[in-house]
Amino acid sequence: MQSRTGFKLLAATAATLAAFAVTPAAAEQVVKLGFAAPLTGPQSHYGEDMKNGLTLALEEANAQKIQLDGKTAKFELISRDDQADPRTAVQVAQQIVDEGVQGVLGHFNSGTTIPASSVYHDAGLPQIAMATSPEYTEQGFNTTFRMMTSDTQQGAAAGEFIVKDLGGKNIALIDDRTAYGQGLTDQVAKAVEAHGGTIVAREYTTDKANDFTAILTNIKAKNPDVVFFGGLDAQSGPMRRQMVTLGIEAPLVSGEMTRSETFLKLAGDAAEGTYASLAGVPLQQMAAGTKFEEAYKARFNTNPGVYAPYAYDGAWNMVMAMKEAGSSKPEAYLPKLASLQRSGATSESIAYDEKGDLKEISVTIYQVKGGKWEMVKTMVSQAN
Repeated sequence: MQSRTGFKLLAATAATLAAFAVTPAAAEQVVKLGFAAPLTGPQSHYGEDMKNGLTLALEEANAQKIQLDGKTAKFELISRDDQADPRTAVQVAQQIVDEGVQGVLGHFNSGTTIPASSVYHDAGLPQIAMATSPEYTEQGFNTTFRMMTSDTQQGAAAGEFIVKDLGGKNIALIDDRTAYGQGLTDQVAKAVEAHGGTIVAREYTTDKANDFTAILTNIKAKNPDVVFFGGLDAQSGPMRRQMVTLGIEAPLVSGEMTRSETFLKLAGDAAEGTYASLAGVPLQQMAAGTKFEEAYKARFNTNPGVYAPYAYDGAWNMVMAMKEAGSSKPEAYLPKLASLQRSGATSESIAYDEKGDLKEISVTIYQVKGGKWEMVKTMVSQAN
């Protein structure tokens, strides 16, 4: 039979072990960050690319055991599928708020981001979105920030390239009526006219269409030097094939959503010669692009898409703002996010202006050559 002393020692030892067992959990704080994007449907490849970039950043942040509010932060991504639909996006935004998140990394599309942003603003949640439409940061909200250059900046560069570099005098425009497509095309139109070009036609379609014969026939009659399309690769791919079939010799120029492997597959041989503008610089020219690419491939066993490095930096921007504030509380780290200055994967000079737009403007023009996207020209400057 054990003595009372033996029982006391065993009890004390058990209590000590139990205390050690609960210490790590007690010192850990889960920091939830919301994320929404199209994760199903024809735009799901955009959403998955963005999600992977965010995931990589938060896994790296967790490995650093960052101290927030006196505890070790464990970042978790609360993901929702907004189906690239504005109404769904608002519903999803409220779900994310109800989850008790401390910030939002998303949405992807301008058309979903803009209506959702008011939900986050009302909840006092900082939001860093991929959306490029200028309206997103022109609402007067102090909670809206970008991951990429805005369409005002990108459209200005694309329009200048069309007139000055391609020698386009008569330009035909097509947009898909989404906030992204229409917004980008509006900016291209302004830049074309500012540099002496003429808009000879403007046609409209939707982000669900795949037959553009009628509008392309109308455009062919105007004999344009260049055709610009604001919209998705799911439309620009078949559109380019139909342009070739109709004998339209003018090159197709589009935005960053066309600069994808999906466009190359959908357009096939007709893709040759197509141009696409992309906010930012090529991955190999980014401040830490090669390092990011290696980490991404090791984690996901695939090449990063266009949006992954910007999502990665967006997540780190929010994490670093929290780290500087020493807190995950939105009211504590929001001022740090607004005044953030850091070197990331995409740029050595990441900083925001008073609206939440990136101060550094970088736009690259690509062209399909030999079935691959190749860089033609890069323009980097600082916003006024």
